[in-house]
Amino acid sequence: MATMRAVRLHLPTRTLSVEEVERPVPGPGQVLVKVEAAGVCLSDVHLIEGSLTPLHLPGESVTLGHEVAGTVAELGAESGRWQVGDRVVLQAGEKRDGITWTRGVDYDGGWAEYALARVDTLFALPDSIPFEQGSIIPDAVSTPWGAVTTTGGVRPAEPVGVWGVGGLGAHGVQLLRAIGAHPIVAVDPAPAARERALAFGADLALDSADPELAAKIGAATGGAGLAAAFDFAGVPAVREQAVKVLGAHGRLVLVGLTDQPLTLTDSIRFSYLQQQILGHYGSEEEAVPQLIALAAGGRLDFSRSVSEVLPLERAAEAVERLHSKQGNPIRLILKP
Repeated sequence: MATMRAVRLHLPTRTLSVEEVERPVPGPGQVLVKVEAAGVCLSDVHLIEGSLTPLHLPGESVTLGHEVAGTVAELGAESGRWQVGDRVVLQAGEKRDGITWTRGVDYDGGWAEYALARVDTLFALPDSIPFEQGSIIPDAVSTPWGAVTTTGGVRPAEPVGVWGVGGLGAHGVQLLRAIGAHPIVAVDPAPAARERALAFGADLALDSADPELAAKIGAATGGAGLAAAFDFAGVPAVREQAVKVLGAHGRLVLVGLTDQPLTLTDSIRFSYLQQQILGHYGSEEEAVPQLIALAAGGRLDFSRSVSEVLPLERAAEAVERLHSKQGNPIRLILKP
């Protein structure tokens, strides 16, 4: 029996450990991928701390990791166009009986030496995109892409706000810039995050504690307020603040996850201005190939997004660093 190293989460105790497990064998319509890079996400933090629980996981343990890139190592029957050695990015989930199952949550993910993937959840990764950068596309980039283009429906020249300039928010700023939103206002309490927002394309970066925040956003938008605001932080106070600076027909898109209640302190104003609050999760299936094409074509650059590459054995450290924002990382990458 062939084995491999994998980072496993035991759900009943929320215990994380590196274990030697059986290496999976691809069945019909599957391939086995040798993992070259796997991103560490706040969703992984939420799983470990207990605020996020798998909906479909059949057992008590799972290999984490939903941001994965690597090379095809072994083919199952009916593997289609894929060949051993192909460079690939793995979609962050798959449909089963009309229900979306998330990789590394509802079934084993890519914090391991190898990962199984259904052939229709693979996308070719051009040689011009390093594995580390490719691995983060199926969430750290595709989730804000979906929030901006699909849920938020942002159009060119619309004024927008981004709350929380971490792994998702930094890419949100970059993507909003790419589609022509203006002005882009970034809001974050950390000076380093605000500096990063400006580097990624924000027109204005504000401290969330600034008493003049609403006035400054009003000035930047000519008094109209924001057409769209994105909560990438998952913090109730952020949502309250963002709603107050939305303009007429403005929409607040909730991307960051929290188990705290959603409240409105001024619901009359909210209704009078016909504003909206929209929940968002993940992205459409075409998002990943779109983003790969844009990166390969030089329209997007993810080289600044990889904060550090660590071995599997340091997965717990990577999770803690992301949770505590030590070093202000955008994405930490695990490499088996």
